[in-house]
Amino acid sequence: MAQTTGTITVGQAARRTGLTPKAIRLYESRGLLPTAERTESGYRTYSERDVDVLRFIRRAKSLGLRLEEIKEIIELERGGTQPCGAVLQLVGAHIQEIDRTMADLRALRKALVQARNAAEASDQRGEQAVVCRIIEAEPRAR
Repeated sequence: MAQTTGTITVGQAARRTGLTPKAIRLYESRGLLPTAERTESGYRTYSERDVDVLRFIRRAKSLGLRLEEIKEIIELERGGTQPCGAVLQLVGAHIQEIDRTMADLRALRKALVQARNAAEASDQRGEQAVVCRIIEAEPRAR
């Protein structure tokens, strides 16, 4: 298939979007982009619309959306549905996930501080450890 006017190579698309050619090929293989047309010599070519989609993918990934989620959004848009409602739901779910992760990290931090404090107190009392008191010591209830 001959290259048509207005198409660009994978390298040009990469430079224009801040992505790597490898990422662009991955997005194509995962169905986020339509299969690229090819020049007679076999080079992939992309349209301005493809470049816009690649920019959208990069921005969506920077917001923490997963490729599967991005693909769903793109498919909604390609099907003629305004995907903003779905995007709001995805972003809300990611916010909840971040909140859970932060709560888990706060709990882990508290447990680590308690383990460190218990190990330091044990060390000050001269108690021996089999390997390392910080892991062996049971945290004290507070």
